Amino acid sequence: MATQQFSDVELAGQPAAYWTGVAYEALIAYTRAQQATKGYTQPQFWLLRNLSENDISPDGEGMTLPELRAAMASYIRREDDLAAEAEVLLERGWLTRDAEDRLWLTEEGERARVDLARNAPAIRAALHEGIDDADYVTTLKVLQQLIRNAGGTVA
Repeated sequence: MATQQFSDVELAGQPAAYWTGVAYEALIAYTRAQQATKGYTQPQFWLLRNLSENDISPDGEGMTLPELRAAMASYIRREDDLAAEAEVLLERGWLTRDAEDRLWLTEEGERARVDLARNAPAIRAALHEGIDDADYVTTLKVLQQLIRNAGGTVA
């Protein structure tokens, strides 16, 4: 399939919402495909990260699935089934579940989280190929300004 080339003038008139949507879907699909080749899913990695006191969790305390969904609300996708993903991690011994239905990261799960995190630099490098850091930073600044202009909040 041929890729259409746009002039700078044509690009300036393109809707940012369309291109950010296309970029989002392509980046997520690529990231998830790369993770799948390593035997895990992005939601599984997020579960490990959110339960690790060495990563996102502020205290390493266990969390229920509704608490985890709330914690991941800004990035979880509609199709992500955290209950099913947690079951896989329970079967692997990376999580345990207590009597209050809270999920806890095991020592083996923490080792797996550290190991899986080692895949991120290669994924980032592939996605950033041909893009220098200055252009990347400029792009993010432009996106942040678009968000503010639309009344959104830049975290």
